Amino acid sequence: MKTNIFLSTSALVIIFFLASCKKDNNNTTTARTDIHLDSNALVGAHLVDKDGHSLYFFSNDANGQSNCTGGCLATWPIFNADNAATFGNGLQASDFKTITTSTGAKQTTYKGWPLYYYAPAGVRELAGETKGEGIADIWFVAKTNYSIMIANNQLKGGDNVNYLGTYTAGDGRTAYFTDGTGNTLYTFAKDSNLVNKFTKPDFSNNKVFPIYETDNVTVPSVLDKSLFTVIDFNGKKQLTYKGWPMYYYGADSSVRGSTKGITFPPTQPVGFIWPVAIKNTLPAPR
Repeated sequence: MKTNIFLSTSALVIIFFLASCKKDNNNTTTARTDIHLDSNALVGAHLVDKDGHSLYFFSNDANGQSNCTGGCLATWPIFNADNAATFGNGLQASDFKTITTSTGAKQTTYKGWPLYYYAPAGVRELAGETKGEGIADIWFVAKTNYSIMIANNQLKGGDNVNYLGTYTAGDGRTAYFTDGTGNTLYTFAKDSNLVNKFTKPDFSNNKVFPIYETDNVTVPSVLDKSLFTVIDFNGKKQLTYKGWPMYYYGADSSVRGSTKGITFPPTQPVGFIWPVAIKNTLPAPR
């Protein structure tokens, strides 16, 4: 009798164990990736870490270096993914690099932008929050598809002289537009509203000041998206702001933070013909 009871009890234990295993298998969830995309109604899709904490770009880092130092780091701690980091859908591992900061710390970058957390009063914001967006007009959630970013950088002409936003010689940061990877954008003083007057129809001079060719309008929240318009120029889509068509400068050679175009042509005053594109520019003339 005892043997029968023992066998029956053992059978029940085995059945329960197998049932539990089946339940666990059915409820198995895939671990979150180290860096993936999250979204909310305020800012849309943006980069977050594995726990859902938002990651940010700093406009002062337009040159690709980490320029948040000292007390800045208490509010904006750097983000660094380890060497075994995994990436969620829509992200390419090749877009992520690691740099060394001035203090010797390692920091992850995305498309050349160093990544940070937001930690007001030294306390990191909660997962899912994006309260750092737009702070001081220089901190923005990290997105994959910005067509416009705001750089806050020292202007330096092709003459190797530093300039202020007034285009007088001097040291100081100026806020201006770049594309999503930090390449400087310019406007042409002779253009009129939504009319490109520089580029030849056959694009034979396009290498000098290549048109900013995109039909994507994804901008930081501090900019009015409605002020950006895409025009057609001989079959190419060119982005404009307040009616001004935007261009790159070929001699910047796709170097982040380079602003050599402001001194072209050298026979004209600095920034007179090819100023950097800025938020507060006057609308293009009609």
